[in-house]
Amino acid sequence: MGRLVTDTLGYDGGRPVTAYVPAAPPEAVVFAGDGQVIASWGDALEAAGSPPTLIVAAHRLDDETQRIHEYSPGSFASARFAAHETFFVEDVRRWARSRFGVALPAERTAVFGVSAGGELALAMGLRHPDVYGTVLCASPGGGYQPPAVLPKPLPRAYLVGGTGEPWFLANATRWADALRDAGADVVLTERDGSHGGAFWREEFPLMMAWAFRPSRRAGSPSRRS
Repeated sequence: MGRLVTDTLGYDGGRPVTAYVPAAPPEAVVFAGDGQVIASWGDALEAAGSPPTLIVAAHRLDDETQRIHEYSPGSFASARFAAHETFFVEDVRRWARSRFGVALPAERTAVFGVSAGGELALAMGLRHPDVYGTVLCASPGGGYQPPAVLPKPLPRAYLVGGTGEPWFLANATRWADALRDAGADVVLTERDGSHGGAFWREEFPLMMAWAFRPSRRAGSPSRRS
């Protein structure tokens, strides 16, 4: 089994980052927000037989408004978002390289998030496709919506929403449609479930299996189940 490692970086007066470090050398790396929760989901990947995966997750603020300001570009506090973006893309990745010696190419690197963290994953993937080759997004919030013109190139994307959370499912569908129309490789999955950790944790290994399947071809159709 893997282990959890937590350090505190200098951003915002000190922000913890927790990594799930697999027992075997990582074959993939996933970056995420909400590290208090998501870093521990590495055991779900191991139980599902996923390739050894390093999960690097920056902790969120307790204040939900400030969390959204850090995670969603454009609509709220742009300076706060920009500062967190620099921390997430530069500082957190630098820490992962120096602490664990892991710096995988974009095709083996994903960004993952749930709810407001799903907005963060979409924003980071669209703004930094050279870093994060795949976006894994569960139940995205609605503060960040697809721009009229999406940038190129686009990362691959797997979005999921639950039948018990229709508002979030609609947001996931909106993003999937926009990305697909712009030519991205997209999967949209609708499942029985509601807004919460158990639903997302169960989907995480399925997302990873899609993201890092060697035979995955660009442009394959979306699916629903």
